[in-house]
Amino acid sequence: MAKIERKYLAHFIDVDAEGKGVYERLGKDLEEYTTQMSAQVDTKKNILGESSVRISGYEKTAAVEPYYAEAGTGLFLRLQQIIDEGMVLDQLKTHVVEVKLWEQEEDGGFPAIREEAYLEVTGYGGDISGYQIPFTIHYTGAKEKGVFQLADKAFVPQEA
Repeated sequence: MAKIERKYLAHFIDVDAEGKGVYERLGKDLEEYTTQMSAQVDTKKNILGESSVRISGYEKTAAVEPYYAEAGTGLFLRLQQIIDEGMVLDQLKTHVVEVKLWEQEEDGGFPAIREEAYLEVTGYGGDISGYQIPFTIHYTGAKEKGVFQLADKAFVPQEA
């Protein structure tokens, strides 16, 4: 079986402040994008010297750094709005769609999972290479399966 190239795991973020599903692909200027799972692990040792491990959940995050601002793009406008308006709480809510481009197209799109997330702008400014707005995506765990249509950048939930 052949190794999967990184470019075939695509990440799209809803850049519309009202959550209308206006998706832009993450990746330009990024050499790495890794979702950290941060498992909640409980380990216990009994009097016999045996260990038990219990994983009760995950707190997923992903850092987008660097992010070079590009005037007019939806993601730049959304991040700049967060900075300018000091947005908090549900104002930061969005969705991220993870698309498996290595799998077979079905129902007009590629298999995908959409997950609710919050955007945390971690700073802004940068050096002479350009205006940077690094941010972290905090996933909530609220997910749904479906397909992502690349042509019109639309997520279609799987019917129950």
